[in-house]
Order: sequence, then structure tokens, then C-alpha cells
Amino acid sequence: MTSQIQDLLATDQDLVLMQEGTMMRKVRTKSWKKLRYFRLQNDGMTVWHGRQPESISKPTFSISDVERIRKGQDSELLRYLMDEFPLEQGFTIVFHGRRPNLDLVANSVEEAQTWMRGLQLLVDLVASMDHQEQLDQYQPDGARGTQEVEGQGSEGQSRAGEMAQRSGMLNEWFQQADRNQDGRMSFGEARRLLLLMNVEMDEEYAFSLFQEADVTQSDALGSEEFVQFYKALTKRTEIEELFENFSSDKQKLTLLEFVDFLREEQKENDHAPDLALELIDRYEPSENGRLLHVLSKDGFLSYLCSADGNIFNPACLPVYQDMTQPLSHYYINSSHNTYLVGDQLCGQSSVEGYIRALKRGCRCVEVDTWDGPDGEPIVYHGHTLTSRILFKDVLATLAQYAFQSSEYPLILSLDNHCTWEQQKTMAQRLTEILGEQLLSSTLEGQLIDIMPSPEQLRGKILVKGKKLRTIEVDKTEEELEKDERSDLDPASPEPDPQPQPEPQEQASGNKKKKLFYCLSRSYWTTDCCDFSLIYNGLVRENVLESIHCEEEQGRTSEKSSTTIFFTHSKENYHIYDISSFSESKAKNLIKEAGQEKSGMGNFRPSRQGGNEFVQHNARQLCRVYPSGLRTDSSNFNPQEHWNVGCQMVAMNMQTAGSAMDICDGLFRQNGGSGYVLKPKFLRDTQSSFNPERPVSLYKAQILVVQVISGQRLPKVDKTKETTVVDPLVRVELFGVPEDTKEQETNYVENNGINPYWGETFYFRIQVPELAMLRFVVKDYSWKSRNNFIGQYTLPWTCMKLGYRHVSLLSKDGTSLHPASIFVYTCMQEDLDMDEPNTGRALKQNNLQMHYPFRPTTSSNSRASKGSMYDQGSQAKVEEECLTPNYDSLENNAQP
Repeated sequence: MTSQIQDLLATDQDLVLMQEGTMMRKVRTKSWKKLRYFRLQNDGMTVWHGRQPESISKPTFSISDVERIRKGQDSELLRYLMDEFPLEQGFTIVFHGRRPNLDLVANSVEEAQTWMRGLQLLVDLVASMDHQEQLDQYQPDGARGTQEVEGQGSEGQSRAGEMAQRSGMLNEWFQQADRNQDGRMSFGEARRLLLLMNVEMDEEYAFSLFQEADVTQSDALGSEEFVQFYKALTKRTEIEELFENFSSDKQKLTLLEFVDFLREEQKENDHAPDLALELIDRYEPSENGRLLHVLSKDGFLSYLCSADGNIFNPACLPVYQDMTQPLSHYYINSSHNTYLVGDQLCGQSSVEGYIRALKRGCRCVEVDTWDGPDGEPIVYHGHTLTSRILFKDVLATLAQYAFQSSEYPLILSLDNHCTWEQQKTMAQRLTEILGEQLLSSTLEGQLIDIMPSPEQLRGKILVKGKKLRTIEVDKTEEELEKDERSDLDPASPEPDPQPQPEPQEQASGNKKKKLFYCLSRSYWTTDCCDFSLIYNGLVRENVLESIHCEEEQGRTSEKSSTTIFFTHSKENYHIYDISSFSESKAKNLIKEAGQEKSGMGNFRPSRQGGNEFVQHNARQLCRVYPSGLRTDSSNFNPQEHWNVGCQMVAMNMQTAGSAMDICDGLFRQNGGSGYVLKPKFLRDTQSSFNPERPVSLYKAQILVVQVISGQRLPKVDKTKETTVVDPLVRVELFGVPEDTKEQETNYVENNGINPYWGETFYFRIQVPELAMLRFVVKDYSWKSRNNFIGQYTLPWTCMKLGYRHVSLLSKDGTSLHPASIFVYTCMQEDLDMDEPNTGRALKQNNLQMHYPFRPTTSSNSRASKGSMYDQGSQAKVEEECLTPNYDSLENNAQP
């Protein structure tokens, strides 16, 4: 890739001008607009900026961070400033993840066009390489480095591309290390390089590697010698020993030996012979080796570092599940207050929130509408200081981006606070802007009694609003206030949601009023929006009567409010009904559902084993949204609500963290469509499944996870050249409460390039179909909380067993390529054994390795939270790892 970029830098006129630099106006807000000098660096991969051409500049962004370039007309911020700057002179740089956009205004249309064309050229070039990486991941220098790369067609080109990419990376390291730019690297420069590469090595060992690479014995390394030095640094000893354990001559794997490895370790089983031939043809660099059907060390390493050696099952990447079942049978990727890109009180409202959510595969977005100026409805978080955007701009954004990432239906959750007049405008805007995308009649004009499927609703936008008619109940003013206070009781586990709308009518005294209880937002209001103009036969939101436990002579009613609620819901069910709950109310329903009253007046698990909440969610749609006191836009763990089959668990997608990692992990599968088929036991309206007390059809299994090593971990603080990370790995399992656990390795001192842990953990899994596995890499700190380095989260049903690489992601969910960790996983039967040692290597002959600069770790092992085993035990695990039960995956994929 480097040679291609260098050629373009010299010949492409746009890139030549960008290297000379340009003064442009950087725009952050309507009032913050400052001139800055931007220049493309000579590497063609980074853009720097400063106040003036002669001033000290600093890195602004890397081309690999850029997702796309937008015209000024497509920038929400620049459109507001169109009276100051012509839109043709502006453009927007959109970054991956949650990083804010960069809006720039050039001095002329020609300058803007130069930067837009030049940046897009580089972005497309990097994207083409990224696509190859998705197919073939990062290839370390031991792979294919010294062997032929000739090949026919795309295969040969891809190998050449990988070599070019690796060469460019090495050239970049060499240039950084060569301080005096004499084309040679002294030992002092080599030591500085090690710090840049995030590793601190014993000086004696570093010097020995340096001398081995210095074949000219000139006490300095040339570029070719530097390549050998780098290879020695990145040597994968653990993979070499694994290879030699299966190779009879320690040089190659014959076809039969490779088949044995795929069967015994990778659990490929039945199709192992065909797969072995396919993998040899794909990853063996030697043409002669491919003809003889053998795999060299380089080919073996290439396979393990490829997509085929990744822990995420490639078969789960495309749409592989049955998409013809009712909507209620799917988890649906959902967003809360989608318009916000910051906090819930003072944050910015922007159409960018919708664009980012839709790009992440979100299929349910929220729109809060209020009366706006000039008769145009606006969108913002009511009664707060959040900024306002036009409803019609939101609809225009949805019309453009709704089906770019997923072709399956988008649900528009409309929280309508507009007056009758502006509701008419909303109806007009919906039909005008969304047009044929808006589902405005029943499918094929026929009434149906079964909820439609994602396949039937492909390419359609559904509107979810409040029901026109509700059940009336009598309440006094005091009772109203009491209900409101109970909803916001700080002692409750999770307080209730957003600030309440102001009643449209004021009453005085203790006068009883006819009120409507809208379960969707858990507040009482004297009016329920008439939305019939917008909404005719579409998905509607279920509005139910408020149910409370009646107290009689100091004893609670024998029948719980939960039972009454679910009975009422079942008896009055319509396919278009949707129930909405705050997270606290949903937690209470989870706790109470499937319980019965004991003779002492306490609740206990039902002896009949039923769970009304699970049955309810198998029948109709349910939405759960964050507490109103989460003003910082934090998130709750969605797993608890998925366990009972809640389809739309709405997340604050602008906030990174473990909750969003879990959400992204679940919806990474099935083509990123935003729809994931629930396990079979959560699709049965007669289901007896209770996540609080699961009764598995199969015997519980043990998931064994051995964290072996890490590769190319990034620095936490890149501004400090001499700092090196002390990485550790935490393995977290989420699922039903009984399965939720986490365990942690020791930390490795001063090594971010190839740390070795070799520690094994055991997790007992009762309900694997609901299990999510999260790997978190952190930088140990004795002074404060450990710093986040990277993570990766995936469902158990999408996990490949055996020796696998885990590609790390940043907090924002963007790739940290080539950073990864190398792990071994397998499944064992739960034999109720004595506690095995979680720190012992599972296979001593494979995983006890001498590592050249393996650091000393702390003597005390990190405490494991929720672990079923004690690390001090020395009991042995001798049973073979089992092939996992993929029945659940097949059930999800089949009708």
C-alpha cells in the first residue's frame, strides 16, 4: 500500500496541493469558527494542523479514522451558517465510532473540492485494504514474509497487497526510529523504537537481537536488517510450539496432520478434510506446498491470524437466521432519545444521532416532538436545555439512511407532545418525506391476526405512537402526587424516566379527575394524544390500566399486580400492541413474574414453573427504556431484559461502555441487520422458562477459556513516549443470573507487543443460548483504576472453539487492528468435580513455553469475581473438551 500511496502523492494534483497545506476555517459551533492551517503529511496517512503555516503543528486525524467525506450541503452545522459561508466551500469529515465530525470551510470552492477529492481518494484506498483485512486479518511478519507471493488473479494480488501493507508499516517504524535520518538505525535508536512499539525489554536481550540482525557488523541496521530485527521481536513462539506438536517433522503439517488439528482442537469435525484442503489453498504461501497439500509454519500462522482463525464464527456474519417469523420473535436493536449526542439535560440534539444509530444497525429510533416556531414541530428532550432540531429534518435523515445498513423494517417510536394543529403538520411531513417507505396500510390490504415478519416488512418504516383510546380511572390529586413520588423514589433500584409533561388542564383541591394511564412513559396525564391522522392501523403502543396491590387488614392481596397486568394484556391482546416499561418497572416484572404467594405472604418461585413475562414477550412486542435519572446518558445492562425475551431494549447509543459492548456484540451477527432471532424457549407462548431459576433441558456445561498471549496492544497514553502498558485480561460472561461471572489474569509488566499470560478459567453455563462472552484488556495501575485498552464481545452461539484470535475494539467499537489476544476455548461436561486450578495451563505440553522476555507477574493472582472455582485448588481436569451443542444455533437459523 505504501508504494501505491507514494506514487499518488507524487502524481495526483490534489494530493500535491494538500501536502503544501491550506488555511481553512475550523467550525465547532455556530459561534466557534477559527482559521487553522491543515496539511497532509508526507506519509499520505495523517493530516496535521496548526494556527499558522510556521507554527508548531499537531496530528489532527489519520486517514484510517475517516469513514466518509460529506459535502457542505449535507452538514447540519454548516447549513445553519449558510448566510456566513457558501455551502459549496464547506465539507465535513466523518469519523468512525463516536468521534465528533470535523466541519471545515475553505477559502474557495476549488480548495474545498481539492481536499474533498484528495481525502476521498485516500479513504477509498485504505477502505480497500480494510476489506482485505476483514477477509484475512493481520498477517504477522513471520507469515509469507520470506516466501513467494506469486499467484494468479485476485489471490496473488491480495498476497501482494498484504506484503505492501506490512512493508508500509515497517517503513513507518524505521522512519520513526531513525532519528538522524541517515538510513541506518543504531542500538540507541532501536531501544527508542521498542518504547514506540509499546514494549520494554531487558537491555542485554535487546542487544542480542540487534547483533543477530546486524549481519554487516556495522553496529547499525539497514532497512533489510531492520526487517529481520522486527521479525525477531514479533516471533510467535507459542504458535510455533503448537505447530510442532502436530507436525511429525517440525517443518510442515501434512494433510492428515492438519485434519487432526482441525478435528481435535478446532472442533471442526465432519467437514474437517474438505476444510483442510480449502485452508491450505487459501493460506499456504508456497505454490509447491499448495500442490502437495501441506501447510508450512508460515501458512499455519496465516490461518490462525485470519478470519478463519478468528473467534467469531464467519457463518454468523451474513443474514443466516429465518426472517419470516413474527416480529415478536426477534431481539430488535433499539435506541433511546436517538436525537441526543450528549447528556439528557444540556446535550446537543442532532440528526447525526440518527445517522450514527442507523449505521450501527439500529432498527427502532425515538423521536420526541413538541410545538415549534412557524408551525413546524421540533424534536428535543422536553423541559430541558437540550438543543432543538426540526422534525422534518429528522424525517429527511431517516428517509436517506433508514435502509443503508439494514433492509429490514425500521420502527419510529414517536413520543408526541404537539398540539392538534402541529400534529396535522407532522402527518403531512410523514407522508410527504417518507412516501412509499411509510407503512400506512395493512399488508396487501388484508387484515391479519398474526404479527408480520421482518421479511414481509422489508424496506418499510413503522410508526409507533400512543393509543387513541385508554382505560379511564379515578384518581385524586393526592393519589396522583403519591404515584409520582413513588416512581422517583431514590430507594428504588432504578428510578423512573424522563421529566413529566405539564398537564394541559389545571385542577384544584381534591377534585377527582378522569385520567389516562399511559404505560409507555409511566406518568399520569389528563390527555392522551389523538394521533389518528398520522397513524391508521400501524404498530401502536399498548396503553393499560394502572394496577396496584390492594391492602386489606395489613395483608397484601393474594393476587399480585403483575398477574393482573399480564392477564389483562393477554385477554385484550391485539397484534399491533406494544408495551413500554422503564428499566425499573421491567426489573420488577422480571422479579415477580413466575412467582406465587406462599402461605407466609412472601413470594417464591412458582411450582408450576411458568413465567408470564416470557410468555407475554413471545406474544407481543415490548420496549424497555433507561431510567429518567440517567441524565448523563448512561446505560443499563440489556442482558437482564433479553433473558425474558424483551425485544426492544433501548440504549443511549452515544455512550460507550460495557452495556453498549454487549448490545453491539449481540447484533454483530445476522448481517448486522438489527434483528436477532430469540432462542426457541423465548418464542413459545406456553414457555415455562424462568431466567431467575432456569431448568435446562441439558446438563450444565463448563466453558474453558485459556488466555494465552496478546499482540500489538496500543498505548493508553500515546503522548508519553517512555510509558509501556502492563496488560491484563478480564473474561466476563453475561447471561442468566446464575451464569453471570468474571475472572481476571495477572498483569504482565512492560509489554504491549506480545505479552504472555497462559492462564485458564472455567465458567459453568446453565443456559448457553443466552450467554455473551466479553474479553477486556486493561493496563494495570496500582495508583488508580486500571485503564481500558480494548475489548471484544460476542454471543456464545457465534463462538468458534479451539485456538483463536480475538480482534480488539476500542471504546467506540472501532477496530484496534492489529491488536488482538490469542485464546483457547472448549466445552466440558459439568462433572461436579472438585475445583480445578484456573491458573493452570489446560494442555501443559502445548502451552508451557519459554518466552524470551516473559516478564515476572505479581505473586498474588487477581481476585476473580463470581467465579465458581477457587484459584488455590490443584485438582486436575483430565476430561476431553466436548464439541459444543449448536442445536440452539440451528434452531435460530431454521423456521
